[in-house]
Amino acid sequence: MSAVAHEHVDGHAHDDHGHHHKETFITKYIFSQDHKMIAKQYLITGVLVMGFIGIAMSLIFRMQLAWPGESFAIFETFLGKWAPGGVMDADVYLALITMHGTIMVFFVLTAGLSGTFSNLLIPLQIGARDMASGFLNMVSYWLFFVSTVLMVISLFVEAGPAAAGWTIYPPLSALPMAQPGSGLGMTLWLLSMTIFIASSLLGSLNYIVTVLNLRTKGMSMTRLPLTIWAFFVTAIIGVISFPVLLSAGLLLLMDRSFGTSFFLSDIFIQGEVLHYQGGSPVLYEHLFWFLGHPEVYIVLLPALGITSEVMATNARKPIFGYRAMVASILAIAFLSTIVWGHHMFISGMNPFLGSVFTFTTLLIAIPSAVKAFNYITTLWKGNLQLNPAMLFSIGLVSTFITGGLTGIILGDSTLDINVHDTYFVVAHFHLVMGISALYGLFAGVYHWFPKMFQGRMMNKNLGYIHFWITAICAYGIFFPMHFVGMAGVPRRYYENTAFPMFDELTNVQVLMTVFAIIAGLAQLIFVYNFISSIFYGKRGPLNPWSSNTLEWTAPQKHIHGNWPGKIPEVHRWAYDYSKTYENGEYIIPGQDFVPQHIPLQENEEELNH
Repeated sequence: MSAVAHEHVDGHAHDDHGHHHKETFITKYIFSQDHKMIAKQYLITGVLVMGFIGIAMSLIFRMQLAWPGESFAIFETFLGKWAPGGVMDADVYLALITMHGTIMVFFVLTAGLSGTFSNLLIPLQIGARDMASGFLNMVSYWLFFVSTVLMVISLFVEAGPAAAGWTIYPPLSALPMAQPGSGLGMTLWLLSMTIFIASSLLGSLNYIVTVLNLRTKGMSMTRLPLTIWAFFVTAIIGVISFPVLLSAGLLLLMDRSFGTSFFLSDIFIQGEVLHYQGGSPVLYEHLFWFLGHPEVYIVLLPALGITSEVMATNARKPIFGYRAMVASILAIAFLSTIVWGHHMFISGMNPFLGSVFTFTTLLIAIPSAVKAFNYITTLWKGNLQLNPAMLFSIGLVSTFITGGLTGIILGDSTLDINVHDTYFVVAHFHLVMGISALYGLFAGVYHWFPKMFQGRMMNKNLGYIHFWITAICAYGIFFPMHFVGMAGVPRRYYENTAFPMFDELTNVQVLMTVFAIIAGLAQLIFVYNFISSIFYGKRGPLNPWSSNTLEWTAPQKHIHGNWPGKIPEVHRWAYDYSKTYENGEYIIPGQDFVPQHIPLQENEEELNH
């Protein structure tokens, strides 16, 4: 199958070369069908623009938590009528955390991470000319772009943006008259997410078909780099779970606009009984979390895949336990679809059902631990090249473990009840999902920047500064947050001054906010490094990290079809680092790596991974 696909794609590419010179500015940079350009579009829209908005929001509401009731000129500048005299209004606080969560989870970490690296790496690492459908790929990006525009527009409507937490539970999301943030802003939120899901599904189907059908000759599934396995399985999870959120969103739109009662029943507003009968908000929770938990792995698996590749390359060692890593990705994908109930332990769930979800949730710790141990074993006795990409990969392993440990507490129904809806939960998922995925994203950008921007390298010293400030501040924010949660401070309250028992925790809130502001400013170092390196970064060699995968055999100058002439064939797996003959000599004299397209040498055995 792959040989046939190889010939087909090869032929297709030569047809394209004839049309290559007629590209206009619009077909090359705007409505591009080239996967490399689409990857850059996702990176700039999803990560740089939406990431900036999401982080800015978090800094604004962290200031409110640290200094409740204080007047800040910056609040009046950014929030306008929602901060009269510079004092934040309670309604806009909930809107800020709603939009922060939505933007970071969906637009930055789902579209930004998968959209950028699946697009960039899948064709290049499997040896394909482009995606299976360049047109669908373009449509996927532009649907994503429309959804981001709608989400940003919702920030400017008169009644304010959506305000019900990023999970938008009914009745706040189902009754337009419930509060200011339940009006037009909520409708725009639902429309934006509907279009976002359409974009995500088109992208995911494209990734799946490309990996299955367009691998070059010799690229069997067991020779795929772990990055591709991660992107492939992430796309499968997305196709299974995103339609369920789409159904929840459409039913919610019907409740809001057409008088149905899917999620509403026995509602009183100011003593008046509304006509809604028979619906259940718990049904919405089931539908939302059936996507919501797989979503954690849609965000995390690409970051783990990137880490596998960056870590093996920079430890100059084969990844430890390749097949176990693939098996753990598949196990995580399966288990992620049967654990959603652990978000709902206090929703009145049957205790027996709670114990079933506890069991499945604790099971998912096994493949996660396999990955963590294999990363550590890959590092063990390696010849470590501690460049910024490697540091972020090691940072990911750290936050994945520390965040995962608190997951064991939250996955157990009897323990979760005590800390549910406190800052303990916020600290847990920010470490295990937010910070880990961001570290994977940064590792990927530092590592593949030369591939994206025609051989230019990012500034290494700025990368080190960026890593250390970010790593110290991330723990500075989220480590104390666990203790604030264990003390019982509830999430989503815009101030806790009504509870005298929390007064002594004010200093901890100030500490976390100071760390958050420093971390936010540190991201400006990354943005400066990124933008200046596009234009002024020094050019590196074709294969700057001495890596084995196919993308480093493609020319630095981006051409339509990736390789001039024939696509390289694959003869080995992606992790032949520091491989020697029995006498201790490297396979290729003076070189501690053997790229995938190099045939097996005389007397060389293929590693049985």
